[in-house]
Amino acid sequence: MEFFQKAKVIRMHNSHNKYLTAEDDEESVTQDRNGSSKNARWFVEPVRGSFHVIRLKSCYGKYLTASNEPFLLGATGKKVIQLKQSRLDSSVEWEPVREGSKIKLRTRDGRYLRANGGLPPWRNSVTHDNPHLLATLDMISWEVDVVEILIDPTADSPEPKTPPPHRRPSNSSLSVSHSRTPSSSSLSDRSDLDSSVESPPKSDGRTIYYRVADEEGHVEDESTVEYAFTFKGNSVAELIQTLREETCLEDAVVCTRSPLNGKLFPLRLQLPPNNGTLHVVLLPSSASH
Repeated sequence: MEFFQKAKVIRMHNSHNKYLTAEDDEESVTQDRNGSSKNARWFVEPVRGSFHVIRLKSCYGKYLTASNEPFLLGATGKKVIQLKQSRLDSSVEWEPVREGSKIKLRTRDGRYLRANGGLPPWRNSVTHDNPHLLATLDMISWEVDVVEILIDPTADSPEPKTPPPHRRPSNSSLSVSHSRTPSSSSLSDRSDLDSSVESPPKSDGRTIYYRVADEEGHVEDESTVEYAFTFKGNSVAELIQTLREETCLEDAVVCTRSPLNGKLFPLRLQLPPNNGTLHVVLLPSSASH
């Protein structure tokens, strides 16, 4: 669905205005009224080769997963959890199905993400199920808020390179300005002209493209779309802190890829000059080096 292809981060809430929430135990998935919490933010990851299927990743870097474990013995609903998988399978794949202004998320075997109500232990629980009663159909309908939009998701990102240093143009505006300036112009006039040409334009920041590696330090597919944002800081330390806040990976190591052998190495020195575009990979602290 095109709606999700353009989304980077979303929140999902049900008819009771409770948000799909990743719990701090980094395993449970529940409902909570605090939609401003980082735990209610889910990163959208398109599945390569399918325009209609997505994955959702919690702020802990774990996927929203339809498990095979029953929520309660004898009940039809099965647990929905956060899970970090070394090999991604259909249990982390969801197909958005639009129904009016709302969305249903369907698993590959035809079950739906369901927000349960009622008394404990059902209250605030999340399962995947295929409800048949009309009274329960509302439990599988969600409203989706786009928190962040993916920057140019269909455009080919440029290769990282260092822009050339600013230099005076050899034609255009400078030659025209000189043709309009009398030979007897004062030194101050020429100085004003030079400063207007020599001064680089004010910068709005550099574009940072990033991917998040798995626990083994692998990026699933280098051809998949990268997330991007505009960074207005000047130092490596500022960038690392911004990326950690952006992804909720507090101890992640920010790496760049060597142009010689393609291997990842930590970003430690300085950023490319002149606000050059930068491509990085975040390595979770649990990843093997």
